[in-house]
Amino acid sequence: MRRRREGGGVLLETVMVAPVLLGLLVGMISLGQIIYTYVALEKIMYNLARYVGTQQGVNFCDPNDPTVQAAENLAVFGNVDGTGNAIVGGLTTGMITLSVERYSPASQTLGPCDCSVTGCDAGSGGLPPDFIVASLPNGYPIQPLFFGFRVDPILLKPHVRVPYGGT
Repeated sequence: MRRRREGGGVLLETVMVAPVLLGLLVGMISLGQIIYTYVALEKIMYNLARYVGTQQGVNFCDPNDPTVQAAENLAVFGNVDGTGNAIVGGLTTGMITLSVERYSPASQTLGPCDCSVTGCDAGSGGLPPDFIVASLPNGYPIQPLFFGFRVDPILLKPHVRVPYGGT
């Protein structure tokens, strides 16, 4: 019985399959990075909303409220001073939007809580909101990695709604 030489066939198959497998591996790594970043941003938004929701005397109608600013710094930098590196690279406090909502029993819907005496303006004697919403409305850009292809950044837009628990 004679043995056939198959060395060239194996090499040819490897050359044909290796780029596909390498592309799939890099794609899975990129997808994992995108999912990891989204989950990290979502957790940051949740912690921000939860922190603000448990504080007392927060004026949600004042963008310069020290509690809101401290909470945003805590979410982005891990400290209330706003010093150091961002937990997620490229994330800034200016990217974050913090808003409040109130449940309407008449229409059975959630809606934004206006800044008035009958709304959520604590400075004018308004009632507290029902929910706090933390989000990145303009998105957090992440650049996926693909072989030789220039791909537009993907905008991650986490949105978290937490019940208000402060007074």
